[in-house]
This record gives sequence, structure tokens and C-alpha cells, in this order.
Amino acid sequence: MVATRTSSPNDPLIRSVLEQLWSEQGLSKNTLAAYRADLLAVDRLLAARGRTLIEATREDLFAVLAERGRAGIAARSSARMLSALRLFFRHLLRVRRVDLDPTALIDAPKLPKPLPKSLSEGEIEALLAAPDVASALGLRDRAMLELLYATGLRVTELVGLEVEQVNLRQGALRVRGKGEKDRLVPIGEVALDWLGRYVAESRPLLLRGGSSRSLFLTARKTPLSRKTFWKNLKTLAARAGIHRPISPHGLRHAFATHLLNHGADLRVLQMLLGHASLSTTQIYTLVAREGLKRIHAEHHPRG
Repeated sequence: MVATRTSSPNDPLIRSVLEQLWSEQGLSKNTLAAYRADLLAVDRLLAARGRTLIEATREDLFAVLAERGRAGIAARSSARMLSALRLFFRHLLRVRRVDLDPTALIDAPKLPKPLPKSLSEGEIEALLAAPDVASALGLRDRAMLELLYATGLRVTELVGLEVEQVNLRQGALRVRGKGEKDRLVPIGEVALDWLGRYVAESRPLLLRGGSSRSLFLTARKTPLSRKTFWKNLKTLAARAGIHRPISPHGLRHAFATHLLNHGADLRVLQMLLGHASLSTTQIYTLVAREGLKRIHAEHHPRG
């Protein structure tokens, strides 16, 4: 660890503990520097209260975290500070420099959930048009993309589909999702058309006279894996001119966000996505709202 100028009477102790943690856990230099800065910051705040870092009680640390919150310091920064304090006091407890760990009953600050990134409707259209549908594999990829966007399936649900789960006549499929719960999902006319073409034209070519319960197959007649689909998706995204990171889950996000943008009911969306809790579905209302804000800012004369 790089030595730095002592800025507190407790700095030698802090550096000694962090050096020990570096040798035990292999923490990076950046992490060690951040933890040292956090521990020194707490040390200074405690000194102003007439306490030293090694004497800190749970109440002292609660007060420090509360003070940071009132000062508007980000929760993520305070969470990192608490991580540094936990490591520091657990080490001191282990070597018997302290009798109690004051961080033991302190919960980490709640971090804001990042909003899922959604593809725009234009990007989705470009992606759906990317496969070469003149080939058996291209038609398969187009059917899979259309189905994923039309239903919001998880990628594991998509690649795990079996022929008997799909009813082309009724335009629906039966999915077994998380928690072994079944749900019935409507397919939609466009996706249904592409899926019907794949089943009638491409799948028999891929089977080459064989048989399989799996709906989506490789050129080797084996079920398409999640990893292979993801790899194909990245290739198709590049062909569509989408150069930011993309994943199969991104199409699920797009399905949900675009439905809400066009007036879908949140409860219906919950059923389609197979969410056990409505609170999980509600994150998409924030995504939709952010999208509307961007559109307003870009196009409104006073945006």
C-alpha cells in the first residue's frame, strides 16, 4: 500500500489495519485509498465530538451517518463508508483491540435501484429487421426476437420453450416461470405470423427428419442455449446499428416500457411478466416516465 502523509493520530492504526486487509483479501489500491479516506473522515467527525475512532459506539456511528444524510451526501458513498468501518472493526475485534463491533447492528443505507435500460421503439424495429430471414437460422432468429418482444419472456423461458407449450391456433403460449408458476401469455399477430413461418418452414429443415420437443433448435438439431442466443443477439444488434450494450433482458424491458407508454394497465403487465409482486413491475413506470421526460425535453419548445 502506498504510504501517505499522516493526517490524524489514528492514521497509523488505520493504515496498519488496511495493510493487513490488503494482504488477507487482496483489496485494490483504489479501494484501500477510498476506505482510508472514509475512515479518516469518520475519525475527524468523532474527534469533533470528543471521541476517537477506536472508542466509537454504535450511537456515534449512527450520528455520523445521519449527519452525512443531512448534508446531502449520496447513500452509495455512505454505504461504502460503512463497509470500511465494518472491515476495520471486525479486524480489531479479531485481534482483540476492541471488545465489541459497533457496526454489527447498523443497516447499510438503502441504495436507489438503477432503472433498467430500455431500447427505443426505433431500435427495436431495426433489431427485428436484422436477421436474414431467407435462411433457416435467420428465420428462427427473427421468430425468437419477435416472440421475445411480443411477450416479455425471460430468456430462459424463451430458449426452454417446448412445442407443446405453444398454441398457434389460439395465439398463446403457456410458460412456467419463477417459482414453478404457470402463466398464459398472448403472442400477438405479428409475432404469431413469424413463429408460424418458423415452425412450418425452418424447424423441419433444422430437424432434418429428426424429432425434438424443443421449439427453437440449432443447426445441429439441439436446443438453442441461452448463451448462444445472447451471442446471436449481440451480432444482430451490431448489424442493426445498436452499439450500446444489449442483452435478452433488454427486450423484456422494452416490452414492458413500450406497453406502459401505450397505456397498458400495470396489473395486466404484472401478469404478463410473471412478477409475484406489483412493486417489481412498478419500476417500469419510472422508466416510462423518464422516456416521456426525454421526449418532452427534445421536442417541446420550452423543454
